[in-house]
Amino acid sequence: MRNFFDDRGVLEVETPILCEAGAIDEHLEPIRAEYHAHSGAKPKPHYLMTSPEHSMKRLLAVGSGPIYQITRAFRDGERGRLHNPEFTILEWYRPGFDHVALMEEVEALLGRLLEEQDPKGPEKAARPFARVTYREAFLDALGINPHRVSPDDLSRIAGLEGVPPPPDFDVSDRDGWLNLLLMARVEDTLGFERPAFLIDYPASQAALAKVRDGDPPVAERFELYVRGVELANGYHELLDPREQERRFVAANEKRRAAGKSQLPSDPLLIAALEAGIPHCAGVAVGLDRVVMLALGAETIDEVQAFPIDRA
Repeated sequence: MRNFFDDRGVLEVETPILCEAGAIDEHLEPIRAEYHAHSGAKPKPHYLMTSPEHSMKRLLAVGSGPIYQITRAFRDGERGRLHNPEFTILEWYRPGFDHVALMEEVEALLGRLLEEQDPKGPEKAARPFARVTYREAFLDALGINPHRVSPDDLSRIAGLEGVPPPPDFDVSDRDGWLNLLLMARVEDTLGFERPAFLIDYPASQAALAKVRDGDPPVAERFELYVRGVELANGYHELLDPREQERRFVAANEKRRAAGKSQLPSDPLLIAALEAGIPHCAGVAVGLDRVVMLALGAETIDEVQAFPIDRA
């Protein structure tokens, strides 16, 4: 990986794991910590980062140019076959790229990494990664248009599919139903013949991505799937500080409605956006999962020396 980025003139950087604020996301829960400036000082709330995104964007704002980082990330409440609360993440940002150009670079890197470990790799590498729209994926798996379907219809479909909502689920939350069905029924159809980029997400799921006008408008965002496993999440990055603040507020409102605690907005990211971040695209890759697929492992525990149960 380092050779790949060195050849392309992308600088390796290091940013804090422990910060005062990070991403505000309805579905991501940070691990909280306390920092004491000195013995006896009042504790100051901090968070272990769910990704290095905010700090890396601050570097972009002061002229770093293209950058990447291999680091640890932390997410509370995530444990399972593909999840450990502490994991390794690769994240990089490309000034001058949009999400389409970045997908090509993701394909170049991951095609090489997976090919080197797979005797069938050279044949597979000759086939470009697929591009599947969010609409196409839901139509193929469930026969529904996710941009038009109502929460009531999604509830009915989930019942027919045997996909029960979790406790305290907001049955009026359309995106909640879509995410539930994506994880339970759609993901298992993606990336089996060849790796597949899932693209053109609903605008309501833009997170930190730009939204492209249209009927319907869609988020300029992608996720990469290989054999049903999500490996990467990328964006044509949002640069408007006021829109970013609005999305922080909206995400906290969704957290409140779901009974989750509020998270602090990140004034340092907003300041970086106000100072001016170059037009760019960025992506995060779960490296433990890449290793799993490259080695044919079934669980994340097989590629970590000390998963949380033995940490």
